[in-house]
Amino acid sequence: MGCGQKESQEIKIAKGKAQFVGYGCTTCHRIGKEGGALGPDLTTIGFRKSPEWLDLWLKNPPEWKKNTLMPNFYLKDQARKDLVDYLSSLKGNLFRKGEAPWNTRELLQDPVKRGETIFLRVGCVGCHGHSGKGGYPNNNVVGNQIPSLKLVADGFSKEELKNKIFKGSKPVPANSSKEAPYIYMPSWGEYLKEDEIDALVEYLYSLRPPVSAEESW
Repeated sequence: MGCGQKESQEIKIAKGKAQFVGYGCTTCHRIGKEGGALGPDLTTIGFRKSPEWLDLWLKNPPEWKKNTLMPNFYLKDQARKDLVDYLSSLKGNLFRKGEAPWNTRELLQDPVKRGETIFLRVGCVGCHGHSGKGGYPNNNVVGNQIPSLKLVADGFSKEELKNKIFKGSKPVPANSSKEAPYIYMPSWGEYLKEDEIDALVEYLYSLRPPVSAEESW
């Protein structure tokens, strides 16, 4: 029974991977060392997004995010299911089996640049936008958007921010009678090492715009 279940899951993942390649997803999305960089890196997509959200997204990306570059592929139910099975299996193992892209000699000497690489490659950019600008949608949250990280240094000490990233965070629903928000921050302490979270904190702190003369008074 166990072996059969394992084989069945492997077949599902293989079918989904074939769909991923067949639809040309690698043109825009990178997994490990392979693929394009126009869209978010998907190496950890199964760790940071639920199967329910993936299914909803693949049904019609522009319906979730109006200005997305990803088109609606009008996937048939089985193709979408195959893709969800495959994407849900991507929990960042490729980075842990080999050399993580943020562990080069150059980046290890520059915490901010290292943190930026982590932000991009583990997929934080897929929710918070480039340079933490925010504006990405979420359901049933105040403002219907994931918050910007530009001023996170004003709201958290470095230790508080590190702890929040480590434990993860689920947004409070704007309306308790409606469906809970689909997007939340996972417990990155289950995946990232402590020094990697430290670098991420340094990068997020660097996002704060320079203090103007008026603000300094």
